[in-house]
Amino acid sequence: MTTPDSIEPARFWEDRYRKCGRVWSGRPNELLVREAGNLTPGSALELGCGEGADALWLASWGWQVTAVDISTTALRRAAVRAIELGLSAQVTFQHFDLGQTFPSGSFDLVAAQYLQSPVALDQTAILRLAAQAVAPGGTLIIVMHAGWPTWSTAAQQPADVVFPTLEGLLTTLALPPTWKVDTLAGVERPAPSSEGCPGTRTDHVWRLTRAT
Repeated sequence: MTTPDSIEPARFWEDRYRKCGRVWSGRPNELLVREAGNLTPGSALELGCGEGADALWLASWGWQVTAVDISTTALRRAAVRAIELGLSAQVTFQHFDLGQTFPSGSFDLVAAQYLQSPVALDQTAILRLAAQAVAPGGTLIIVMHAGWPTWSTAAQQPADVVFPTLEGLLTTLALPPTWKVDTLAGVERPAPSSEGCPGTRTDHVWRLTRAT
């Protein structure tokens, strides 16, 4: 659901994480696993890492990961989990409000998953910076919801929410022709409601390689 523009993103996300013990499942996104599983590990940047499941999965497969999020509570939970798994040396969790600042450096892999927010977020600007952060020969993986889950009703679907299309996002990013599109796909997956109502949801996946 959308929220008033007057709500500061940092406060919104911090409140969301603080009000419950854990927000996400702790399992890595299966689409990231599918797209990054055959890549040679190197340096990785994850944008909007939340409680760290994806960053920790990458670290467990040999990546040296920088993972950033707007919520200090989420980052603290992720760092604790990294210690529990013995991965503290492979992953660094950093606080960034991506609407204001962006991590420096270049990376062999940049992952941006579900940068779709009920509060203000310049998605296009962030994804363009993400592409710029990919080192030559590196990979950009983007995952976005393509629409509402099948169990949702019209009352739960704000009219001002726009979901990116596969070709539409490529057009918006306007990447130079030196980029190669490796994956451009819609993937339907199980997505039950929080009350246990069965349903599915389609996600869009982009995997792009920057020329050397």
